[in-house]
Amino acid sequence: AQREAAARQEAARQEALRQEAARQELQRQEQARQAAAQQEQARQQAARAEAARLEAERQAQAQAQAQAQAQQEAARAEAARIEAARLEAARQAAAKLEAARLEQARLEAARLEAARQKAAQAQADEERREASRRAMGRILDEEAAQRAAAEKAAQQPADTRPGSWSTARRMRLLGRTDPNAELILYAEAWARKIQLNTPVDTVRELAKQAHLSPMLTVAIRRDGSVESVNFVVSSGSAAIDDSIRRIVQSQAPYAAFSPGLARDYDVIEIRRTWTFTSGIGLQ
Repeated sequence: AQREAAARQEAARQEALRQEAARQELQRQEQARQAAAQQEQARQQAARAEAARLEAERQAQAQAQAQAQAQQEAARAEAARIEAARLEAARQAAAKLEAARLEQARLEAARLEAARQKAAQAQADEERREASRRAMGRILDEEAAQRAAAEKAAQQPADTRPGSWSTARRMRLLGRTDPNAELILYAEAWARKIQLNTPVDTVRELAKQAHLSPMLTVAIRRDGSVESVNFVVSSGSAAIDDSIRRIVQSQAPYAAFSPGLARDYDVIEIRRTWTFTSGIGLQ
C-alpha cells in the first residue's frame, strides 16, 4: 500500500510536473506568440511609418516639382512678356522712325516744291523785268533817235539852260558799260555814295519785307541835284519804293559834273537794279 501510495504520489507528482511543464510550455508559447505579435505589430508600424515617410517624401518631391514647374512657367511667362514688350517697343520705335522719315520726306518735298516755285517765280519775275527792260530800252532808243533827229534838224548850239528844263541835253546810262569812261566813273561814284552812306539798319528793314528787285532811273543834274526818280520796275511795295526815293533824295546833292561831262550833258540818267542784303547792291 505504501508502494502504491508512493507510486500514486509519484505519478501525481509527475502529472503535476507534466502539467506544470505543459503550462509553462503553453505560457512560453503564449509569450512567444505575443512577442511575435508585438514584433509583427512593430514591423507593420515601422512599415506604415516608412510608407508614410515615403509618401511624405513623394508628396514633398511632387510639391517641389510642382513649385519648380510653376516657377519655370512663371519665368517663361515673364520672359514671354518681356520679349513681347521688347518687340512692341521695337515696333513703336520703328513706327516712330518711319513716321519721322515720312515727315522728313514730306518736309523735303515741300522744301523742294517751295524752292521750285520760288525759282519759277524768280524766273518769271526776271523774265518780266527783262521784258520791261527791253520795252523801256526800245522806248528810250526811240526817244534818243527822235531827240537826235530834232537836234540835227534844229542845228542849234548846245543848250546851257538848267537841267530841269525839258530841252536839257541828256545822257542815259542803262548799264555799267559805255565808251565814255568819265561817265562810267561818275555813275560808280554816285552808286558808292548811296551804298556807303545808307544806314545798315535801313537796309535790313528793307530786306525783311517781301519785295521784288526794283529797277529805277535816277536823273542827276550837272550841279549834282536830283531831277527825278522814276521806277522802271517797282519793288511791289509802295513803302519800299518810297524808302528808295528818300534814300536817293537824302544823299543829294551828288558830285557836280566834271568839266568834260558838263560840256556835253546837262542831265545824266543812271539806271540800276537795286538789291538789299547786308548793304545796297546797284547792278
